[in-house]
Amino acid sequence: MANSDSSPSLPQANPLSSKKENITPIGSKISELNESRAELLNRIQGLKQDLQSWRSKLDTQVKVYRDELSELKKSLNVEVEQLRSEFQDLRTTLQQQQDDVTSSLKNLGCKMSQLIQKMPRLKTLREMTKTQEPLSSSNKMMLLLA
Repeated sequence: MANSDSSPSLPQANPLSSKKENITPIGSKISELNESRAELLNRIQGLKQDLQSWRSKLDTQVKVYRDELSELKKSLNVEVEQLRSEFQDLRTTLQQQQDDVTSSLKNLGCKMSQLIQKMPRLKTLREMTKTQEPLSSSNKMMLLLA
C-alpha cells in the first residue's frame, strides 16, 4: 500500500486556486456594481434636488400669480363700484332732465292753451286792423291781455 501512495496519480486540481479565479471576476463585478450603484444614487439625489428646486420655483410662481390675480380682482371691484356709482349719477341726472322736460312741456301746453283761448281775440284784432287805423302796440297788448 505504500506503493500505491507513491504511485503516480492524476494531477488533482487545486480547489483553492479555482476559487481564487472565480472570486476575482466576482470581486470586480461587485466593485463595478458598487460604482454603478453609487452613480445611480448620485443621479437620484441630483434629480431629487432638481425636483425640489422646481417645486420651490413653481410654488413661488404660483404665489406671485395669486397675488397678481388678487390685486387685479381688487382693482376690478373698485372699477365696477365706480361704474355703478357713475351709472347711478347718470340715472339720477337723466331722471331730473326728464322731469324738467316734462315740466317744460306742461308749461308749454298751458301757454299754448292760453294762446288758443286768445285766438278769437287775435282774429278780432286782425279784422280791426284791416278796417281801421293801425293800433298802437299798447292797444294791441290791451286787446291780447283782455
